[in-house]
Amino acid sequence: MALTPVESPVVRTTVARSQHECSVVTPYRLDLTVSVLRRLPSNLTDVFTPGRVYLRAICGVKSVVVARVAQTDPGTLVISLEGEEGEHSRALWIVRRVLGVDRDLAHFDRSAARITWLKSLAKRMRGVRPPRYPTLWEACVNAVVFQQLSLVAATVILRRLIVALGQAFVSAGFRHYSFPGVTTFLAADDDLLRATGLSARKLRTLRRVGEALATGMLDETVLEQQTSRDATAILREIKGIGPWTAALILLRGLGRLDVFPMNDTSVTHNLGLVSRSAVDLESALRTLSPQQGMLYYHLLLARLEAQRDLYRPSVNVSWTGQ
Repeated sequence: MALTPVESPVVRTTVARSQHECSVVTPYRLDLTVSVLRRLPSNLTDVFTPGRVYLRAICGVKSVVVARVAQTDPGTLVISLEGEEGEHSRALWIVRRVLGVDRDLAHFDRSAARITWLKSLAKRMRGVRPPRYPTLWEACVNAVVFQQLSLVAATVILRRLIVALGQAFVSAGFRHYSFPGVTTFLAADDDLLRATGLSARKLRTLRRVGEALATGMLDETVLEQQTSRDATAILREIKGIGPWTAALILLRGLGRLDVFPMNDTSVTHNLGLVSRSAVDLESALRTLSPQQGMLYYHLLLARLEAQRDLYRPSVNVSWTGQ
């Protein structure tokens, strides 16, 4: 079945606006942090404009709030919010968490400087912070969609899913999308979901995850209270979530830096971009512990740098059906 692009009517957010100055733990770079958050410039939900402004429709609140974020100096972000006034406070908290503004990476910086093949890359990328998806659901969807697929192929599937189920917004002259929530996904027809490129196995896994979240069997607050080991065990109780997927959910969904997604084919490829000789990955992870998850992000940045996609402005986010 060929995909028929489905777009919700464009929503122009004109309710209430507020602006907030946000202090960050320095050194901090918004451009690098957004780069690892969105993975590729074709990301539909995380938009980086030519004016170096980050745009995002924030979910995890009762009604969607559109955020615009700019870095005005090394220690300050300016966050503009647009949406229902009563949602601004929580939306601001989510944006700060998404962009990792309070994360201190002094240990990683010191440890990376002791690893010969990583030292130069870490120096160039100093200021990147670990991003975090607004919701556990979004983290799970991303992790499952990217299972055993190339970065480009998985991004195409995710784009189709977002266009089919998400809400389109126009803000600051840019068209972007909210990430579809659990309820929307569970109500969607299987034929539509398969038409996005989701395999039957991944579709079943995502339905199981969605139902676990909807019923409270899987709860972000409960996971937050667990060690990474115990949180991994809880996630792996869901059929279709293995060690790699669980680690990626913890890293990108809960901001756990003491995990590293092993057996990742892109890690092997990206290591080759950083070092021309064999790398003792396990030794490096021990040196970087308990912030070894930042190595995953740095290897992604190395790939983006090699492809000249590093902090490149977002490409046209309007779906063309191609």
